[in-house]
Amino acid sequence: MTDLIKVNSSNAPVAPGAATDILDVMRTLRDAKQPFALATVVETAGSVSAKTGAKAVVAQDGRVVAGWVGGGCAESTVCHTALDCMASGESEIIDLDLNDEVLGTGMPCGGSMRVYVEPALPKPTLWILGHGRVAESLCAMGAMMDFEVVVDDPMADRERYPTASRLLPDDLSYDRLAPGPDDYVVVATQHKGDHQSMDRCLRSPVCYIALIASRRRSKLVMDYLRGRGFSEEDLRKVYAPAGLDFHARTPDEIALATLSEIVMLRRSGTGAHRRDVIQETRPVPLVA
Repeated sequence: MTDLIKVNSSNAPVAPGAATDILDVMRTLRDAKQPFALATVVETAGSVSAKTGAKAVVAQDGRVVAGWVGGGCAESTVCHTALDCMASGESEIIDLDLNDEVLGTGMPCGGSMRVYVEPALPKPTLWILGHGRVAESLCAMGAMMDFEVVVDDPMADRERYPTASRLLPDDLSYDRLAPGPDDYVVVATQHKGDHQSMDRCLRSPVCYIALIASRRRSKLVMDYLRGRGFSEEDLRKVYAPAGLDFHARTPDEIALATLSEIVMLRRSGTGAHRRDVIQETRPVPLVA
């Protein structure tokens, strides 16, 4: 079990239908930014121990921490599927045959059931360092893209960043800048301390650091980071200048180009035109 979630001292599962307990556990995991999966029995036939509508929460270590969808190998199958769903981000429906103890789940109960497994993954955080129109547009667009947006800048306030999840106006030395491996950082400090903030970012596990700057300024910052001892492998995390090649001119266009690059990397896109991708994958008609 996870450190955050505790079941009762007998290690017994929460009874089916204990919705309040399940919701509390899901809320706790969500607030702690821990991935989990919700398994729901959607169909049963014959003699099965779990009934339609029974639910269970599976934590990131593959254990049921609340609820119940059956015991024995049925639970094991659900938990393994939950881990796969958390890794892929995709939901899955599994069919459990409880009649065959050799080829099925190993529980000859005389029935079968279908279980819907749905992953719940924490939102990635978009860290915005700096202020100005580009930062404001990034915040608004990032919130629309379902990122948790954190603005770390002395001028950060609710009037400029109404959609931000958190504002850090008193973090002058970036002591509270703590991006995780699945987060994204955009440095838009308008050359004011951008090299120091990127130095700190490179020492974090984050895999994407964007610098809003000209080509000349980007080269100066990259040379500074090399001088600080960062390897070329380290610097591969830095996208400077940031963004896809939109020939962006306005602050809003620069923000759009940067966020498009983030979405492309997050979703493993290619950046190619969708029209061309569709044409390349379209089957060639047979010639008579």
